[in-house]
Amino acid sequence: MRVRNSLALPCLLLSVGAPLSAQSIFQVVPSPNIHPTPFQNGLQAAAASSSTDIWAVGQSAIHYDGTQWTAFPVPGINGDNTSYLTSVVDLSPTNAWAGGLVGVDVGSTNQILVHWDGTKWSVYPGPKFPAGDEPSIWGMTAISADNIWAVGNLLNPSNGALYALFEHWNGTSWTAQTGPFYGFFEGLSADSANDIWAVGYNNDVTFSEHYDGSTWSLVRTPNVGTGPNILQGVVALAPDNVWAVGSSTALSKAPPPYYDVPTKTLIEHYDGTSWSVVASPNVGPYTQYESNRLLGIAAVSPSDLWAFGSYFAPSGSLDQITLLMKWDGTSWNMQPCPNPTTSSPQSNILWGGVVTGPGDVWIVGDSQAGQQTLVLNTSGG
Repeated sequence: MRVRNSLALPCLLLSVGAPLSAQSIFQVVPSPNIHPTPFQNGLQAAAASSSTDIWAVGQSAIHYDGTQWTAFPVPGINGDNTSYLTSVVDLSPTNAWAGGLVGVDVGSTNQILVHWDGTKWSVYPGPKFPAGDEPSIWGMTAISADNIWAVGNLLNPSNGALYALFEHWNGTSWTAQTGPFYGFFEGLSADSANDIWAVGYNNDVTFSEHYDGSTWSLVRTPNVGTGPNILQGVVALAPDNVWAVGSSTALSKAPPPYYDVPTKTLIEHYDGTSWSVVASPNVGPYTQYESNRLLGIAAVSPSDLWAFGSYFAPSGSLDQITLLMKWDGTSWNMQPCPNPTTSSPQSNILWGGVVTGPGDVWIVGDSQAGQQTLVLNTSGG
């Protein structure tokens, strides 16, 4: 099973947009840290039912009540890099779901589903799988309290076979179905019960799958260059308006995973008929190390979208700086973004986002190599 570790991913590259030294409309909001050692406080996803009920999850779960962020324990999520939550949906102050993985790299990888009842997080029974199978959850989206989808992959260790995994909550129980393996899912989004999109990658190329209310089907996505391409986030606004973000790499002259050319941002749009690549800015790249990657996307409206991730320092130090850009209805433009950590080793990465109103955008991630949760907000929190 793969691990979405912020420093275990291949180095990505960038190219310049707007004056990054300008004042950002985002501010860093104080957020709790449960674990004292590196790589143990990362946040990977966020969801909200209102501006006073927001959850961010990853190697912990933290909640915003309109005044402050508070950490809550989650069974099975220990902040030790063998377990983490990859996704979350928030229906109300007494009803939230999160999914992820446990037992990573210890020989017994399995999925985890947890539910928030207004007081505590509890492990919830998921679908039953054959003994030895290794299911994983990488994305979750909610249409309503009794219509929730999660996507991931299912590995059969005995023969090495991989399958696409789709899980559904109908208000009573979780059920699962498998499909052909086209790649590893990274993001999931729905604008209605019959218009749901999942995106990911496999063998250096991107892919997407669409649910029309009855069937999940493969929908081809374009790729840039001849090196690795990956889609890591998606937001569905309408049947003819879906956005996905990730990164692309030109031809490599070195053996994988060491690429001697920078990785650049990749943004794709679905217009109701097909996916196409939309031009996106980059920081640099001025050296082979200065990679860019987009890890998530959030929408205020069709003409107000935010894409985010990180870019690597040109020195080759593996320092990472937050990367932020905005769609204004016409083009994507680089935006200034705060970085809590400014001295090396520097690690400021944005993974997930949620919008609770036109002037209230939240983006979460981690800083200082995962030692600290990172929460940004346009209204100041």
